Amino acid sequence: MAEPGAGPATRLGTGIGWRPEIAGIVAELPGLRFCEVIAEAIDPAAPPRGVAELRDRGVPVIPHGVRLSLGSADGLDPERVAHLAACADALDAPLVSEHVSFTRVAGRDAGHLLPVPRTREALDVLVANVARVQAELDVPLALEPVAALFDWPGDEFTEAEFLTRLLDRTEAWLLLDVANVHANAVNRGGDPCAVLDGLPLDRIAYVHVAGGSEHPGDTAAGDPGVYHDSHTDPVPPEVFALLGELCDRRLPPAVMLERDGRYPPAAELAAELAAISAAARFAPPAALAAAAGQVVPAAAGVAPGVLR
Repeated sequence: MAEPGAGPATRLGTGIGWRPEIAGIVAELPGLRFCEVIAEAIDPAAPPRGVAELRDRGVPVIPHGVRLSLGSADGLDPERVAHLAACADALDAPLVSEHVSFTRVAGRDAGHLLPVPRTREALDVLVANVARVQAELDVPLALEPVAALFDWPGDEFTEAEFLTRLLDRTEAWLLLDVANVHANAVNRGGDPCAVLDGLPLDRIAYVHVAGGSEHPGDTAAGDPGVYHDSHTDPVPPEVFALLGELCDRRLPPAVMLERDGRYPPAAELAAELAAISAAARFAPPAALAAAAGQVVPAAAGVAPGVLR
């Protein structure tokens, strides 16, 4: 059996991304061990009532940034950095997280998380920007590799090599999104298990799990199609299987469900959380199984039926 991780969220258990549309469902989820909130969506001086109530109940809340643009050679926006740090303080967060990406170039906002070229120059930019953020924080920072449809030409490292160097030089933690690993393997080629083998799994702070959808292409024309990391679909069996592969290598400290639209009924959401908990080898709370109607959706390594 793989050993548990020892990150800043040591063996917390199963969590979920808090969104206003499902605030009532999240508030009533039994056995919820932590939640994540989009930092840019909250005012640290007056957090949403649902988020504040979770914090006051002792449920750890992790601010998750999406617009710092850590890969920008232009440097960081000081107001965005200050906002993220203020969110961490207001929520008594155990850590914060952001993406290994850039969203702005020469003052223009792409409106999307773009992959960073895996070059020595880009690595130096990331290291400097991460250090700038860490200087403002009183808690650890975790970095999430993104899902992308392409690689930049002239890459000097594999993704695993690049991330390992980044974490080594910054002493940051890793937010590993297994759905992103799956999406990149489908869209950019490669073996997702080989990616896991190359990553410093002992640096995992927590894990994202999310759903997506296949968009078939024209195979006759050489177009294999794409996998859309939508966060609006159920978690597919392939992502559950990859979570199992991760657990075979090292048990993650904490795992959470990301959902950003087309929210299912409360029982379906609870069932998906119960399945994630089982796949991550946490003991799903009996109350969570009851909320799910004691049914776990079919997934690799997780048989449908009653949670025991």
